Amino acid sequence: MSVLETRGLVKDFGGFVAINDVSFTLDHAQKHAIIGPNGAGKTTFFNLITGHLEPSRGTVRFDGREITGMPPHRIVKLGLARSFQRINIFPRMTVWQNIQTALIARDGKHFNMLIAGASQNRQETSELLDLVSLDTESDEIAGELSYGKQKQLELAIALAENPSVLLLDEPTAGMSPQETRDAIALIDQIAVTRQLTLLFTEHDMNVVFGIADRISVLHHGELIASGEPEEVRTDAEVRRVYLGENEHAAA
Repeated sequence: MSVLETRGLVKDFGGFVAINDVSFTLDHAQKHAIIGPNGAGKTTFFNLITGHLEPSRGTVRFDGREITGMPPHRIVKLGLARSFQRINIFPRMTVWQNIQTALIARDGKHFNMLIAGASQNRQETSELLDLVSLDTESDEIAGELSYGKQKQLELAIALAENPSVLLLDEPTAGMSPQETRDAIALIDQIAVTRQLTLLFTEHDMNVVFGIADRISVLHHGELIASGEPEEVRTDAEVRRVYLGENEHAAA
């Protein structure tokens, strides 16, 4: 059963076609990776899905409803949340306050400095801290966390919206090998715990083949392949344009 689909999606930037006639389906409970070389159009595709860009042509449907051109905040409220390549947190606030603020914003409330620390969304904040393994860092300043833990915090902020579908744009970019392994395990665990549908972009083939149960490949803005990991791994065209550059990682 599909939860997200695009039909004939096109994005033209003054003659440069970044996304060209992409029809794509994401099924419920899938862990679906979008891969492709730099400049393939992965982030543009995410921006079109999440309302950060308006398509030149084509449609986006989420949970049976057309969301083409809908502003990002409305799309989030429908249950489609996203993290970004560049970390998007409040660096001068504590870890606790970052998550708490996200929850307060979700509920349409105002942050009250007098009662926030005592009661506002306290239980849910604590639960999210536990979920992303940041319970021992709750009082630390977010900007002073390691890069990997800042990405964990950003994940918690995205989860504060209680999404049914989570889009992750290169979730392990810039991480050390150990941070990458930890991130993979955490994302996989959260997907199971929260019964999330995942759509993610990633350059690290170990991450892709370690998490994804389906993979789609973009090249020059066109979808050239989509299937189960082994099917994509052995596709001649995919190996020529992308995986062939990283065969040692995908083997």
